[in-house]
Amino acid sequence: MIEPPLPGASGPTAHGANRPAAVHREPKHRPWLGLTLVCGLGATLVVALLGLPREDGPLPGVARYAMGIALPLWRLSEPVNEIVYGTRGFDTFGETFLLLAAVVSVVVLTRTREPRSGYLGEHEAGEREQREVDPDESPTERERRSRRAEQREEGYHADQGPATPDEQPLGAPAPEVAQAMTAVVRGAVRVVLPVLAVAGLYLVAWGYSPGGGFPGGAVALGVVLLVYVAFGYGRVRGLVRQRVLETVELAGAGLIIVTELLGLLLRGSFTANWLPLTAPETIRSGGVVQLFSFGELIEVGTGLTIVVFALLGMRHDWAPDRDGDPPSEGGQQGEARP
Repeated sequence: MIEPPLPGASGPTAHGANRPAAVHREPKHRPWLGLTLVCGLGATLVVALLGLPREDGPLPGVARYAMGIALPLWRLSEPVNEIVYGTRGFDTFGETFLLLAAVVSVVVLTRTREPRSGYLGEHEAGEREQREVDPDESPTERERRSRRAEQREEGYHADQGPATPDEQPLGAPAPEVAQAMTAVVRGAVRVVLPVLAVAGLYLVAWGYSPGGGFPGGAVALGVVLLVYVAFGYGRVRGLVRQRVLETVELAGAGLIIVTELLGLLLRGSFTANWLPLTAPETIRSGGVVQLFSFGELIEVGTGLTIVVFALLGMRHDWAPDRDGDPPSEGGQQGEARP
């Protein structure tokens, strides 16, 4: 069908030729806005760099104060540790327990549902609900099938997947079911792990190196994650038990509380030093600063481990929460939700 020419049109279109389709125009960007933001950030960085004190310039008041008390009063040759765990130890105390509150929140959000058998009549109600959802399969069979699927994913049995990718036959469709990574990765992790562990302990133990419990705890989490990634969950299963980690974390938090409160009771000030000070650049130099840092190593390391593995192991009930809820994505109703 030939389209009639438009009024006043000329050229091929006026004679009935098909008009070309409208060219799609990309939305116009605002390069001037991006350039302004980049220039503003660059100017801010330049001003900040020019404002840094020179080697021969006067130190800020906080730096002079830290340098004046770190070595004479705390026997610490590293002012950063003195400020974090000494002068402003109360602030660090609050930050530590903010982390503890965050860990508790993650545990509450990722916890599994309480067992039904602990309440009168709940077990029978659960079985009746399962029969209504899928009358062709008994609750026992469904539970067994779900457990077999979980075990197959986590590689609990040797006949359900290779122990390592090295044992995977050529041409296999799914090498991802292996618990561990290749021999090269496992060998590299074996070399790196002792170095990381010693570095984390060094950050906490010595008061003349910038560090402390926060970075030491992060390094401890890195050690556990490397073992988990390279060798599989089976290698860290005994170490990342939630109840054990929660007990250890609370012990670290208790050590911090006792350390700070004893300063208030014995010296009249919260976070005040009540331990004997030894020679500078030794493990016991700094008194309560080193003890506080060690308590943070325990609390931060276990807390971060709880958070990471709670998120990795987060599961939900197989049944909908309310009547009429659709089944979970990626699987049919009755299967465990991812």
